[in-house]
Amino acid sequence: MAREITGFSNPLVKRVRSLREKKYRKAEGLFLAEGLRILTEAREEGVLPEMLFHAGSTHPLARDLIAAMESAGGDVIETTPDILSKISGKDNAQAVVGVYRDRLTPLADLDRGSADIWIVAQSLRDPGNLGTILRTGDAVGAGGLILIDDCVDPFSVESVRASMGALFTQKIAQARWEEFIPWLRSGPGQLIGTSLKATHDYQEPSYESPSFLLVGNEAQGLPEAYEAQCDLLVKMPMLGKADSLNAAVATAVMAYELLNQKRRVR
Repeated sequence: MAREITGFSNPLVKRVRSLREKKYRKAEGLFLAEGLRILTEAREEGVLPEMLFHAGSTHPLARDLIAAMESAGGDVIETTPDILSKISGKDNAQAVVGVYRDRLTPLADLDRGSADIWIVAQSLRDPGNLGTILRTGDAVGAGGLILIDDCVDPFSVESVRASMGALFTQKIAQARWEEFIPWLRSGPGQLIGTSLKATHDYQEPSYESPSFLLVGNEAQGLPEAYEAQCDLLVKMPMLGKADSLNAAVATAVMAYELLNQKRRVR
């Protein structure tokens, strides 16, 4: 049912605002998403928020979201632009803010046969890179993103914003390396890593399906022990003075090579 909140001291405002911090997101199993584009992407995937905050927006997409929430018996809260800014942490808050249940999928529940491409990120630190990698996964039809070891929180406001809605189209799993490898080897799947030490150009091999593209930390790349467990190590040509690409850019280049090979086969 719709209700109205206009006071900064309202307990619900304080509770929702606290979701900007990881410890509260983890404790509640909830996260924030803002903006009509992201919330509409979620609705098109059949995902509605637990709570929807808006500041009286008359945009057709906002009206559609509000109607969908009310039809589903969801919690719709009309508030002020200032309170939306307080919740989102932005001076010029978006027209809507949603509170969603976290979307982690247990590793054991992933269906590797549902997609030809999967992306695996190890110790990724930058939320912008994580969001961009999710968008790349969506673009190439990947099954999802598996986060290995201590990665940035995929449900931080920054990560969600950078994903531009791909957070709702991609499966997301988290695991330690020692959990991931046994799971991977329990079924089909080629583990492909990128490394400056590789001897194969990234366009030389014929990749198998499903392909698991392993991306390393932005600063250190992949640990040697992890590279040793890859089925294949490849590298991209670097013709200038830089010795490596940004992690998200490298992921996109590799993901499209995988996609193009699979398109040619079909």
